[in-house]
Amino acid sequence: MFENYLKVALKVLARRRFFTFISLFGISFTLVVLMVLTAVVDHVLAPKPPQVNIDRTLRISYMLESGENVEWNGEPGFGFLDRYCRDLPGVEMMSIVGGTTSVVGYPEGRRTDLKLRHTDGVYWDAYDFRFLEGAPYTREDDRVGRPVAVITEAASREYFGESPAVGQSIALSGRTYEVLGVVANVSPVYDLAYSDVWVPIGTIPDPSFREALMGSFEGVLVAESRDAFPAIRDDFAARLERVTFPPEDEFSKLEGFPMTPIETVAVKFFSDRPSRNALRKFTGMVAALVLAFMLLPAINLVNVNLSRIYERTSEIGVRKAFGASSRHLIHQFVLENVVLCLVGGVIGLVLSAAVLAAVNASGLVPYAHFTVSLRVFVVGIALATFFGILSGLFPAWRMSRVHPVAALKGETG
Repeated sequence: MFENYLKVALKVLARRRFFTFISLFGISFTLVVLMVLTAVVDHVLAPKPPQVNIDRTLRISYMLESGENVEWNGEPGFGFLDRYCRDLPGVEMMSIVGGTTSVVGYPEGRRTDLKLRHTDGVYWDAYDFRFLEGAPYTREDDRVGRPVAVITEAASREYFGESPAVGQSIALSGRTYEVLGVVANVSPVYDLAYSDVWVPIGTIPDPSFREALMGSFEGVLVAESRDAFPAIRDDFAARLERVTFPPEDEFSKLEGFPMTPIETVAVKFFSDRPSRNALRKFTGMVAALVLAFMLLPAINLVNVNLSRIYERTSEIGVRKAFGASSRHLIHQFVLENVVLCLVGGVIGLVLSAAVLAAVNASGLVPYAHFTVSLRVFVVGIALATFFGILSGLFPAWRMSRVHPVAALKGETG
């Protein structure tokens, strides 16, 4: 039965080529947009170098400090992370990471603007960078404040050309660092893994940051597994109750919780403050936008399908007169539409790969390499199938209910 349905579907699509072309264009264009966005999300959130542990990572990125008449929301300080977030149960390793700051260098008299990030030594275990030269700095380097640095391949070429960078000095905004290692260039989409230069936190000249509860750092917690997330969050919440504030401080309470990377994106999108509802709002908004984006071409496809099916009223009448049930007709029409959408899906996948290749070649997102991975392929086929069922069910149901005699007369209502 299925084989017969499929043969009829292919013949119908080949017979009305103009309608088929219009349908394929709408389907493939919609899927190209959705699959390119899916590929970007997959590139950012999938566990791949340097973010190999992202699927079991929690971030302490946003905190809310409040008092009787004041509040401050933003990134936590080094003092809070160092004193209250160590040795959480279920955490395999914890790294404290600073934000990127702009620095200026003058290699051979040319001005160069770079991004610099302060990190501890654990950072290089939490992230998996590909070292082209040398090695990272260590926990001991950070503890003693040794003026050393890891730089990207692009920064190395800017300063030292084709010469080896390890062992040489690099001057940035009035400070000089010895280069210990060179890593492959990192795309800005990787957030905490991105920078041009990395140096130890211990090199920060003013030590007052070590006591601050709020500041410009983030905590990266690599859990033993995702199953440990609830215990980590529960213990973190208990520790917030034990935070002590300086006697003269007008603040008396800290709020926040360790977030997954996608939760961090959701919070950043909505308010830059800790919120357990942010992810639900964010996913709801994204789902609504995707559904709305798919609904418009789906409605257009419904109209095209109705026009195509109206031309087949005599065929419907004959089939019903010879005993075809409404269920069989619905299966036939829906299958035709699913086949159409799957063909459009394949075209969309090919076009998506071409668009992503063009984006990679353009350098629009520096050092990023977007691809149509297996996950993106599966999402694309699933979207195409859903699209086919969604846009084919109503026309199929409507035409299957036409009385045989009315269908033989060419009537559709």
